[in-house]
Amino acid sequence: MFVTLYSEVRMSIHKITSEIFLEDDKHSEKLTNNSAITQFIFKCPSYMIKSKSKSKIKAIEYDEDDDLNIDRDEESVLYIEHSVSTELQMVGLQVWRGALLLADYILSNPDLFKEKIIMELGSGVGLTSIIASFLAKEIICTDINLGEILKLVKRNFMRNISYVKCKFHIEELNFLNLKWSKSLEEKVNMTDIFIAADVIYDDVITNGFVTTLEKLLSKEVPKTAYIALEKRYVFTVANMETVAPMYEEFLRCIQRRNLNWNIEYVKIDFPRFFKYERVQHMILMKIENKINIKDK
Repeated sequence: MFVTLYSEVRMSIHKITSEIFLEDDKHSEKLTNNSAITQFIFKCPSYMIKSKSKSKIKAIEYDEDDDLNIDRDEESVLYIEHSVSTELQMVGLQVWRGALLLADYILSNPDLFKEKIIMELGSGVGLTSIIASFLAKEIICTDINLGEILKLVKRNFMRNISYVKCKFHIEELNFLNLKWSKSLEEKVNMTDIFIAADVIYDDVITNGFVTTLEKLLSKEVPKTAYIALEKRYVFTVANMETVAPMYEEFLRCIQRRNLNWNIEYVKIDFPRFFKYERVQHMILMKIENKINIKDK
């Protein structure tokens, strides 16, 4: 028997609602078919603020200590269409804290993502990919095409097109099917960085995600993955202890496959640009293939 301890996700018998949409500062417009458009307000780092005379992004600036100059007086907003609540297998139609954590990290570290080809795995509604498009050379959004999610990603990109500064593509990628299209294979080969947020929520999906990541990082060229997730704890009456079952299953999947990865836990004390509660059990992992590291 499991009893939820820390998770703030609102659940009914059949539906789940992300904690993001339960926060008081979110402004949403309800649509039909259990969907809405929510405003995600964020503060702009100085390099994103448009000059008064030009429509391009300002150059990245540093202070006298060679630290990133973050002048966040100007606010912007993303308009994201999403489902209000979903069944477990359709949670990608919502926005979760991991997506905002990863977006914050990208905005805080422009040199890591600038002019890179980036592929998001399980991109959901596309929020993190839209943020990455501020800096990337090219962005590729991927997800399984359930609930017309790929069409939803495209609508969100077009809704926020004024922020998109690079080419973007939307491709189907199913963690449970490693037979990829030729188009997807080509895009995987040219990708520099893979990103994923809150895609670990089910045993089968978690195993499929690790298997997919193994294939993505098996290329004989340097590639990096950034994985953001929230450890959701439950209390087990049988063992009288708290566990984070899906996070622990993720680690077990990596261990079982004996993967030759270098895993680094990134400190999450970087600036917060979006408005959300950055809870202490959030995790950001940087994963690289050790063989690739030697070749750098």
